[in-house]
Amino acid sequence: MILDLLKKRKSIRNFTGKDVPDEIINYILEAGRLSPSGGNEQPWKFGVITDKALIHDISQIAYNQEWIIKASFLVILCTYNIAQSHGGRDVQKARFPRHSKIIEELDDEIYSKLHMEEHQTKIPGTHMVIAALEHGIGSTWVSYFDVDKLTSFLNLPSSYIASEIIAFGDPASNENVTVKKDLNELVFRNKFESWFSRI
Repeated sequence: MILDLLKKRKSIRNFTGKDVPDEIINYILEAGRLSPSGGNEQPWKFGVITDKALIHDISQIAYNQEWIIKASFLVILCTYNIAQSHGGRDVQKARFPRHSKIIEELDDEIYSKLHMEEHQTKIPGTHMVIAALEHGIGSTWVSYFDVDKLTSFLNLPSSYIASEIIAFGDPASNENVTVKKDLNELVFRNKFESWFSRI
């Protein structure tokens, strides 16, 4: 079932603008809520934007991507910085020990905005996209926007940033699914070198 949905998934930038019932929006959000996170921190908030005027304003913050205006609703994936007492920079220093000195010396604000557990919001966002597709709702990720401006626009607390936008809506056209690479082009087993020598 999930593979069938994944085979249908495509980025939709042409919506009818038709409203999506609250029960479907809540179903989509529930799929995000159930997502895993490192240490079960669940470092996110989900901003649901249904107001058409606000969607228009957010499209401008996303560098005037006009196609966003016709979305039925937006989900803004917001995340906060893991406190030093819960690992903070230590996680990144452990992941990249060769760069631990640079990580340690980075300005707090710059580090926070680069780190911010932003990658973790990709998990609930992906769950939401698939849950939406179950109900025939299309979507597209938006990463090209002014993060500080959107964070301020949403009145988020200072510990949070708006890390991703997902536009959801009723697809206005039946666009073709983009072709994905064959599994043989993507998978290696055990060590890369032994796999790579075969191609």
